[in-house]
Amino acid sequence: MQQARNVTAHGPNMGRRELLAGAAGVAGVVAGASLLGLTPAQAVPVGDGVVKFPLPGPGSARILVTGDAGTGSSTQLAVANAAREFHAREPFSMAVGLGDNIYDSGPSDEQDPQFAAKFENPNAGLDFPWAMVLGNHDTSSVFPGDGSWLARGNFEVAYHASSPRWWMPSRYYSLRIDPAVEFFVLDLTPLAAIIPPVLDPQFSVDGPYMNAQRAWLDGALAASSAKWKIVCTHHPYLSNGGHGNAGSYDGLPAPFSGVAVKAFFEQHVLGRVNFILSGHDHSLQVLEPTTATKGTRQIVSGAAAKTSGSGGSGSSGSGGRNRTKALYESQDKLGFMVLDLTPSAANLRVVTVDPATGRGTQVFDQQLG
Repeated sequence: MQQARNVTAHGPNMGRRELLAGAAGVAGVVAGASLLGLTPAQAVPVGDGVVKFPLPGPGSARILVTGDAGTGSSTQLAVANAAREFHAREPFSMAVGLGDNIYDSGPSDEQDPQFAAKFENPNAGLDFPWAMVLGNHDTSSVFPGDGSWLARGNFEVAYHASSPRWWMPSRYYSLRIDPAVEFFVLDLTPLAAIIPPVLDPQFSVDGPYMNAQRAWLDGALAASSAKWKIVCTHHPYLSNGGHGNAGSYDGLPAPFSGVAVKAFFEQHVLGRVNFILSGHDHSLQVLEPTTATKGTRQIVSGAAAKTSGSGGSGSSGSGGRNRTKALYESQDKLGFMVLDLTPSAANLRVVTVDPATGRGTQVFDQQLG
């Protein structure tokens, strides 16, 4: 069995029975709370008979960057088809899936058929590791995207044990795929929940889970000698899309505006990594670093199944609110991004996709470092 020796993984694990006990309504956030330890847990083991596609080794790596895909819709299939055509010409080493993996509210258990309908089947032939991020639609209960059943995310962690593609050994983890490249996959869903986890203080803004994640990230970034340090989140720090920047998400008042997400980025991420890769807004954005980001560049790739301009989340657009200068931006095109990494250079391409034909068109190609 393939062992992931270059993976560190953390976050609470809990049993299926305890999670299922909370499946009805907002009461689900308390499911299995007594099993959530106060310190990060070990990674979920890979199941018997499952051989993972190996992570990239030393040398260059080509990363498929995609997000907000998990609809099972014709548009998801169109984007996946374009990615397959790209992969046939220029093979990907791995993918990063930036959250909202199972619309509209997440899986009901680790064997939910939605994993096949909304991940495995659409991505047939894209046979490489997919480093997956939790999003608000993966952890919902009362209404889609509310983030009110945070424990639900553990079903996606458990699925790691049974899929050769799906890499989510824990709710947050790092992947060192090369001496020069390290990904830090974060779970910021507790900080952005529309319905705060009042019944489950483990997931509160300053609760044990988030404090453990903060401490882990600080230590992991300090210990990393990688040239390319890349944070992967669902929620962005900056976005010109309808959800907007952290701290002013959707024009909502605090604490629903993502003020805790903003503080997390500013205290633990900015100036310490090269790139933040995020989804959430259904758009394609390559934003310029700002004074506030301390040299860190925000990239948004959340158009793998929906677009902001066609009635997806944030369809109203940012309306000039908190806009950031962009090297490239599209709010109304489906697509994905391609990140090529070598020990000395990082190059980003943007591919937009025609939903009718499933054909991709490269519209941006630039070295970013």
